[in-house]
Amino acid sequence: MLDVTALLEEIKASPFEEVDILAPHTGVVSFPDIAPGAKVHGPRGTWKEVPGTTLATLERERNPKPIVAPQTGDLVWLATDMAGTFVEAGTPIARIRHYLSKEEVQQIILKQALHLFRAPDRAKYYFTPEVDLKIKASGPRSVTVYEGLELFIMSRMKREAPVSYQGPEGVIYAVYFQHNQNVDAGEPLVGVCPPEQLTLIEDVVVRVQTEWQEQG
Repeated sequence: MLDVTALLEEIKASPFEEVDILAPHTGVVSFPDIAPGAKVHGPRGTWKEVPGTTLATLERERNPKPIVAPQTGDLVWLATDMAGTFVEAGTPIARIRHYLSKEEVQQIILKQALHLFRAPDRAKYYFTPEVDLKIKASGPRSVTVYEGLELFIMSRMKREAPVSYQGPEGVIYAVYFQHNQNVDAGEPLVGVCPPEQLTLIEDVVVRVQTEWQEQG
């Protein structure tokens, strides 16, 4: 049985994640007027249409491209000693300390409490039409899954194949993939809550909402 109290205390002791920003391609790097300690912002807006804070610019073949913050947080390191030099793809150029929100903490704990059904291959995944209609009408928790249920359609290299659920019977408590986006092999598609664990899961949600103090 998952010890929610111990896990929540562990996260409280280190309530952030550090995100390394890597050069996406080769080029000459330059930096704006920004220094470690500054607050930076990730993409904003309803559709994340407003880009994050510019952390650096990579110029390749006279074509400058900004590198922006993917998360909101504190800029803890910036590779200013590399300014004006040529860097390879994958070179670390910045680090952001992102403080976890209530929603993020809740998801961390739920991923340990739920049974995660993972993608067998890198592909696009869709619920079968019957399941999709039920989710659109009443939400994912209206769907009970069981061993062998044909739950997904996997679309890969212009071919489609059914994917059956493997795991304990329960309701779909969380959906982790998005429509028409590739999912890497091993990444979770859904989180399933067996009936006997529903009280534990609801306790997780309540505990996080009442106890977690957001920072940053």
